[in-house]
Amino acid sequence: MVKKMWGKIYYSVIAALLVATAWAQTHEGHDHGDNTADHHHHLHHGKDEPHPSHGGEDACHLLAPHNADFAFSLYKKLAFHSDAKGKNIFFSPVGIAMALSMLAVGAKGSTLSQIYSSLGYSGLQASQVNEGYEHLIHMLGHSREAMQLEAGAGVAIREGFKVVDQFLKDVQHYYNSEAFSVDFSKPEIAAEEINQFIAKKTNDKITNMVKDLDSDTVMMLINYMYFRGKWDKPFDAQLTHKADFKVDEDTTVQVDMMKRTGRYDIYQDPVNQTTVMMVPYKGNTSMMIIFPDDGKMKELEESISRHHLKNWHDKLFRSSVDLFMPKFSITATSKLKGILEDMGVTDAFGDTADLSGLTEEVKVKVSQVVHKAVLSVDEKGTEAAAATTIEIMPMSLPDTVILNRPFLVLIVEDTTKSILFMGKITNPTDIDLFLIGFI
Repeated sequence: MVKKMWGKIYYSVIAALLVATAWAQTHEGHDHGDNTADHHHHLHHGKDEPHPSHGGEDACHLLAPHNADFAFSLYKKLAFHSDAKGKNIFFSPVGIAMALSMLAVGAKGSTLSQIYSSLGYSGLQASQVNEGYEHLIHMLGHSREAMQLEAGAGVAIREGFKVVDQFLKDVQHYYNSEAFSVDFSKPEIAAEEINQFIAKKTNDKITNMVKDLDSDTVMMLINYMYFRGKWDKPFDAQLTHKADFKVDEDTTVQVDMMKRTGRYDIYQDPVNQTTVMMVPYKGNTSMMIIFPDDGKMKELEESISRHHLKNWHDKLFRSSVDLFMPKFSITATSKLKGILEDMGVTDAFGDTADLSGLTEEVKVKVSQVVHKAVLSVDEKGTEAAAATTIEIMPMSLPDTVILNRPFLVLIVEDTTKSILFMGKITNPTDIDLFLIGFI
């Protein structure tokens, strides 16, 4: 019997709260017609059905470089904020981009152009963006035996609030969205219902995300991403041992350090003084570990871009490696309003917001965008098949990679070229919420 270390589990939820700038009592008598949760059942094709041949696959890959640029821009905003010093960072760039693209379905004028500009989509048509996400969600939703990967959305609508029917149909079709009514005039009850939806979609790993709702809220857009991956080459729990991890010059913590010797794709970049390594999951997803030399993290963070990723991918080679990686579990919550405004999305949060593609009855604006992501190690005892534990090794001394100081992680889905998750592990023992609040 050999115990195996399962791969990481990643969950991400992003919520955009829309508040009416002029809520009138006269709207209380309206409802959204036949737009019930049942009526808004997912209009997309089923997971096991073939993908429609409308160019979505091309559009999906068309989004990939722009989404990568957005990922690194957002990472730098988070990493260099004063609240981030000494903290773990973790977020889903594709989840945030997906949520903004869903909001863009209801945006017009400069509100729309600012959202697309921040995402790098200015040269794309809305149809290309929406079909790209339709295909992306379809591809991500094909769960395999040892991997679960789900992406989708929800629209929580104030009871009696009239929403443009085409908006609901489009976000259902392209973004796998479900609509449901809540009574925002009773914030505590509304929060509980929304949290139940989020918990269900993330297998109870993200709970109590929504708090302190404004009673003027008319709608909440929710995006979720759930990933559970099993290592292609599992760790042996019996080799896990206590070891030191250097958080910074003044702080050292003790961690549970996993160990595995095996064949991995690796590249030691002499220019950026960084070691890059791929640790694959079963399926089409891999963890990319980016491990700068001691004292070089800030320098790398300032310059890193998707061009680094392409260069590293091209230069990776298979080699024997003694890999030492800490077990860790973190939860990161970020309020992104200030960051997005800094990236050029300003109209959506102000009185000039044009979200008339979402509702025509009353002017609304986005009050806040909240993102929550969870990263954790799942240790479950399973019987290991011989093929998963026996590996032919060349008779040469292996490289040694000991992750005993801060490092970056990217979770990359190979088929869609998507950065599903990205972050920095500064302190593996710090499981507290990291809240960045740009007011």
